[in-house]
Amino acid sequence: MSRVFGQITQIGYVVRDIRAAMDHFIQNGIGPWFYVHKVETDYFTYRGVDSPLEMSVALANSGDVQIELIQQRNDAPSLYKDFLDSGREGAQHIAYWTTDFQTLYDKALSLGYVVGQEGSIGGDQGRFAYLDTEHTQGTIIEISDISGPKGEVFKYIREAAATWDGTDPIRGDVGNL
Repeated sequence: MSRVFGQITQIGYVVRDIRAAMDHFIQNGIGPWFYVHKVETDYFTYRGVDSPLEMSVALANSGDVQIELIQQRNDAPSLYKDFLDSGREGAQHIAYWTTDFQTLYDKALSLGYVVGQEGSIGGDQGRFAYLDTEHTQGTIIEISDISGPKGEVFKYIREAAATWDGTDPIRGDVGNL
């Protein structure tokens, strides 16, 4: 448990082939996966500059920890692209969720953390920020607002994983895989 951020709630993997990554986790008994081929952001900035990021995301839970798979679909500037361009693939960030995003965001900045990228999905209650901590701790820290609909979706995914019997392992935009 972090005294600053709370409990780790998610491990984010940046991958080149999201289908292969889902299949790998399914073989290890993790699922079901909720897949969105084209994530719609309200805004997205990389190092303070607007960036037209296009990405696919898949989410599943292993117990209380959510696994996020991200495949960037274009060459827009992002920490995901930086990670892949450095020759890596796999675990890129750990995330902490909050229902008081602005307070945690302000606290992180007051402690000297620097935002590498940030955006929103689904309005003001869907904000997220990636803190540029890769070179000091080996991974990026993400903070994410779950006070709105995103929190309810994450709860649904956790509950689906708790009772998953192995059937219907990929749900969502499977036609776009």
